[in-house]
Amino acid sequence: MPARTVGRVTLDEVDQQLLNVIQTEFPLTPRPFAALGERLGESEAAVMARYRRLKEDRIIRQVSAIFDTRKLGYRSSLVASAVDEARVDEAAAVINAHPGVSHNYRRDHRFNLWWTIAVPPSMDLQTHVNALHRLSGATSTRVLPTLKLYKIGVDLDVSDQRAMDAQSVLPAYRETARTADDLTDEEIGFVRELQEDLPIEPRPFASMAERLGTSEDAVVKAAESFIAEGLMRRFAAVLHHRRAGFGANAMSVWAVPEERTDEYGYQLAGYAAVSHCYRRPTYPDWPYALFGMIHATSKAKVEEAVESIRRRTGLEDYRLLYSTKEYKKVRVRYFDPAYERWEAAHVTAADGQGR
Repeated sequence: MPARTVGRVTLDEVDQQLLNVIQTEFPLTPRPFAALGERLGESEAAVMARYRRLKEDRIIRQVSAIFDTRKLGYRSSLVASAVDEARVDEAAAVINAHPGVSHNYRRDHRFNLWWTIAVPPSMDLQTHVNALHRLSGATSTRVLPTLKLYKIGVDLDVSDQRAMDAQSVLPAYRETARTADDLTDEEIGFVRELQEDLPIEPRPFASMAERLGTSEDAVVKAAESFIAEGLMRRFAAVLHHRRAGFGANAMSVWAVPEERTDEYGYQLAGYAAVSHCYRRPTYPDWPYALFGMIHATSKAKVEEAVESIRRRTGLEDYRLLYSTKEYKKVRVRYFDPAYERWEAAHVTAADGQGR
């Protein structure tokens, strides 16, 4: 595996191996960096030094739990907004201030801001979207909730050796019976800790355990139980895509026969290059029910993946919406009082003024 230079950062073979592993298989053990060292043939200290450097170079964004928003009772949706091009940055800043907005991208489309929002079970999603529509000055806003989730999970091949038509190693999304309705106070404490960025320490779960008044093993076992029960998708790294060399980020949208949506959805989800795949509502002027996010090192490679999908499925009616600016990309924070503060300031206050 040859060294790769992305921007001003050179990634050697072990850097690439480390980045590939931690996106899908970050060890849930009291000494995860030692476990990674055993896999990579390096000492715990050497792996921590690599990890710290990759964080400082802004290749690694964070390592933490990836919870299933819906399973925790939160309501969420993708939202597309059309904003005057002269003030799109200003509108994006207003939208970003909402604590439940985790992603916000500018895309090359009439709907130029595409963002995701989640709100706690006690709050109304549409009310918050309406408030953001008003506050941002959008001329049109369309809510595109998930009707069916086929896949979610970014797995970037940092070595750039994987073919664009390669099939995914991540499992398809599965529904599970467990929900947040029966979470204990102790489990909510574990959620709050595990959603935070992992500290770069030999025993990174120890500080979590200390704050919770429990043991490292209890924290690790809680994470494993959340995964087994479907509340957590995985415990893994998120990279800064562009800093890691993946400068092309396209949302592919596909028009499909309604009765075959699931068939095509699972085919699309089977591609390693597709990180997220959903069924969403269609409208008279928006016939695209399937959404598949594609990340690649170049537009040519995105189009290579799309051409493979087109040949394999026979689908011809599609569009590629490239992101031209990233305004926000974080993980949703759960059980956070910031939601109540935002609602009081922008929903309740506006209602009191008759707006």
